[in-house]
Amino acid sequence: MKTKVNLIFLFGMLVFSAINIQAQNAKTLLDEVSNKVKSYENIIIDFKYTLLNTKENVKQDTRGDITLQGEKYVLNMLGVTRIFNGTTIYTIVPEDEEVTISSYNSEENKGVSASKMLTFYENGYTYKMDILQNIQGRKIQFVKIIPIDTNAEIKDILLGIDMQTKHVFKLIQTDSSGTSYTITVNLFKTNQPISKNIFVFDKAKYTAEGYYINKLD
Repeated sequence: MKTKVNLIFLFGMLVFSAINIQAQNAKTLLDEVSNKVKSYENIIIDFKYTLLNTKENVKQDTRGDITLQGEKYVLNMLGVTRIFNGTTIYTIVPEDEEVTISSYNSEENKGVSASKMLTFYENGYTYKMDILQNIQGRKIQFVKIIPIDTNAEIKDILLGIDMQTKHVFKLIQTDSSGTSYTITVNLFKTNQPISKNIFVFDKAKYTAEGYYINKLD
């Protein structure tokens, strides 16, 4: 009986050690990605976005692009442009000829926001190594990321990292209802020459073009 208890205890210690090592390996890899992202002056990403809801038989594919510099970004997707200058978000909808202006609230934006799509996991999540895949000749290591908040709308996130470049290649977010949102990076450029006014909203231009300016705050 004592031998059996000792074996169970030893097995438990080995499992705990394996989990702990796995978490450390995941953290080391994520830290490498985060540090590399933060070392760039700016990042330009062209991506494919896929929404999949098997229960409702809904699948939607679209393409988009984003320019990132620190917390600032310009996102183009689904015919909509969103500009964030660090404090204010400008959502430009040409189809409706409308611009919505709102202040950024960190408490209301705890998910994977555009400006944090490459570093969101640094706070509020646990993580562990997942599968390693060979995609188009590239070794992509997936890390499974789970919110600490058990009431979070996000169930889990799989972050696919290119092991050669240490850049994020794919992000698969699954919510509590089972709907998944996938971002696949098609093009990843860094330290590009960009306009100094790229994150500046030109109100006069849109007013002259007849856009309705809707300021929420």
